[in-house]
Amino acid sequence: MSTPPQQPAQPADRPPQPGPPAQPPSVPPQPTAYPYPHPQSPPVPQSPPPGPFQPPTTPNGPQPGNPYAQPPQYGPPPMPPTVGGSGAAGRAVLWAVVGAVVASAAWAAGVFLIGATVGATELRGYAAPSDLCSRADYTSFKDEYTAADSAPTHSSLKDPALDESYCSASLKKPGSSYADAYLSIQLDLHKKTDPGPEFTATWKNYEDSHTGYDVGPVEDIGDEAYLVTRDTTSGTSSGSRYATLAVRDGWVTYTMSYSAYLSSYDPDKDPPKIDEISDWLKTDTRNTLDRLKD
Repeated sequence: MSTPPQQPAQPADRPPQPGPPAQPPSVPPQPTAYPYPHPQSPPVPQSPPPGPFQPPTTPNGPQPGNPYAQPPQYGPPPMPPTVGGSGAAGRAVLWAVVGAVVASAAWAAGVFLIGATVGATELRGYAAPSDLCSRADYTSFKDEYTAADSAPTHSSLKDPALDESYCSASLKKPGSSYADAYLSIQLDLHKKTDPGPEFTATWKNYEDSHTGYDVGPVEDIGDEAYLVTRDTTSGTSSGSRYATLAVRDGWVTYTMSYSAYLSSYDPDKDPPKIDEISDWLKTDTRNTLDRLKD
């Protein structure tokens, strides 16, 4: 039988040959915190190149090797957390806000409606005519001044804030070629503001700002009324006599004024006294205010 060939024997004087060098133990690569790849960092996966007409894709998570990168945000922003973390508390806050809005709207509507109602009520049913001279009553003066004014002056104003009527008439005695006295009447309907405080300040304190005038309250005409008079004739045939009755009834104001100027050339040597004029103003004012109500 055959035998395997034998390896040739090594010479006895030849030293043994060294084998391949031993491999050092395997050490896993250490991660790095820097955004740029480290030689020992694991390879960063690369997205495949976009296809034709396709936008490049962006991964949803942070890039490997960059712990500071933030993922992009897609879709609608997250809803804010409810107050206290409770759905019931959030609904309570929502209803509180809705309630405040509704209450504000109701308050505004109430102010509007109340203001309109008060304004209409405070006008007391008065209307400002276009021709106040034809509606006013001054018959008390016609016994003294019998010659009627054939062309009295009148004017009127219509505005969302104010309605106004005015009349001016000349008063003549028999045989007079010129006016012996003058009568002026004015009605104001204040539709936006209350004239009360200013009316009181003007007429109650009239003598404080006009020297030589007498002022006194008048009862039973409107809400308040004042009579302002002045007589500078002192029993002579010269000078002047003046009287005004000012009335406020709600947001309506009314004035009726008389004035006469005497001179040595005036044929009227005996004008009516202040007391007579005051009584005529009161009587005719009451009658005129009744006529001017709808």
